[in-house]
Amino acid sequence: MKQDRRTFLKKATTLAAGSSAAMVLPVRAFATQETVPPNAPTWTATTQAAPWQLQPLRPAGWRWDTLDVTVSLETEQPAGQSAIRGFGACFNELGWTSLQKLTPTDRASVFEEMFAPGKGANFTICRMPVGANDFSRGWYSYDETSDDFSLQHFSIANDLETLVPFIKSAQRYNPALKLWASPWSPPSWMKRNKFYAEADQFPGWLPNGIRPDQVGKEGTDMFIQKPRFFEAYAEYFGKFIDAYKQQGIEVGMVMPQNEFNSAQAFPSCTWTPEGLAQFIRRLGPVMAKRNVEVFFGTLERGNKDLLSHVLADPEAGRWIKGVGLQWAGKTALAAIHKEHPALTIYQSEQECGDGKNDWSYAAYCWNLMKHYLSDGATGYMYWNISLLPGGASHWGWPQNSLITVKPDGSYQFNHEHYVLKHVSHFVQPGAKRLTTDGTCDDVLAFLNPDRSVAVILRNESSLERPVDVTIGDMKVPGTMQADSFNTLLIKHWA
Repeated sequence: MKQDRRTFLKKATTLAAGSSAAMVLPVRAFATQETVPPNAPTWTATTQAAPWQLQPLRPAGWRWDTLDVTVSLETEQPAGQSAIRGFGACFNELGWTSLQKLTPTDRASVFEEMFAPGKGANFTICRMPVGANDFSRGWYSYDETSDDFSLQHFSIANDLETLVPFIKSAQRYNPALKLWASPWSPPSWMKRNKFYAEADQFPGWLPNGIRPDQVGKEGTDMFIQKPRFFEAYAEYFGKFIDAYKQQGIEVGMVMPQNEFNSAQAFPSCTWTPEGLAQFIRRLGPVMAKRNVEVFFGTLERGNKDLLSHVLADPEAGRWIKGVGLQWAGKTALAAIHKEHPALTIYQSEQECGDGKNDWSYAAYCWNLMKHYLSDGATGYMYWNISLLPGGASHWGWPQNSLITVKPDGSYQFNHEHYVLKHVSHFVQPGAKRLTTDGTCDDVLAFLNPDRSVAVILRNESSLERPVDVTIGDMKVPGTMQADSFNTLLIKHWA
């Protein structure tokens, strides 16, 4: 196999100097992806001014400022880390309503870019809410009839207008798209404060009408801690799974609560680990009957013991197959992965910015992604797919999005779309992270199931930097533009 690879590279090489001394790759400038020979390596670059440009490789040769990266194939997977499950974002109502302002042709182009396998962002796993979230059109649950323990009034009628067509539009381009779900709040009658929120609005946000006596706080159970309520809520999850299945939408995993430590001005519900354990004892069997996994989360605090406490409960812990981390939960990632290596770990919500969608925040998000993927996460979820300019929620919180839909009906892909795409487009489900070494340490590398190798490199300096990427007996000479993201893809490694 090694000799075959040498033969191919020798034929493909266009360099005269240095080609016999090292494994060098072609450096011809390719104008478009279609002009690239099918087995040639490609170098894709993004800068603030020029996203997603196919760049030529540079002529081989050392310069004083050349960086180097060595990708190890001998240790294809760091100890204890599972294969990549996928990348994606969240289906929420304001994502759908913003996309409705596009023409059908433009909207189809967006969905193809996001979900068509091998085309663009290549999303394979996405999140969805169970009822209202902070980017819904307003508060709702699937059953707001007080004390309806038999759930006779359960209905997903609201979702038929928004979330169901949103997800089905994505499924048209990727029928194998995987979904998981979590609630932001139970039905209000299941909570001690009888209200969907647990905090007053921030200055400048829209008032939510909460009374002082309804305010919640971290470290308390706002969900009513009685067996009848636990059982009804577990069945509520079951009806949610069943109702979506009737729409042709399979949900494969649930988490019991979004950010269970956070009393928010939008839909939220605080829980203690003890309260969650009691609920998961009932939720687990209901989900198992439907072949749906249960993860713990979403954990937004850097306290691994919040998870460990529930795992230690024999009746609850046996149902937990993974954990979702977000926001400050990232600081517990390494410890959780070390202590519970069998658990699947998702980055369940990328931090969402301030609605400006600027380049500096995109760079910050690269560091988030590198942190999660380097320390054991195998699924990575962006948050808002699409929003209007400013990105304001129903409750007044401005956030970033992959797409901004403008008042004139046009749209743009934002910087964070391209940063995420530099990984999600090239890294396939089942990929294994490769270890790297060298003077360029701002890098991730993966071996895909089809034996292609993807190396993602960041140059945050204001200077262009040459870099040599060595994989086995092959050296690839590339150039990282100033303040850029880059992906080298080597197809058919072996």
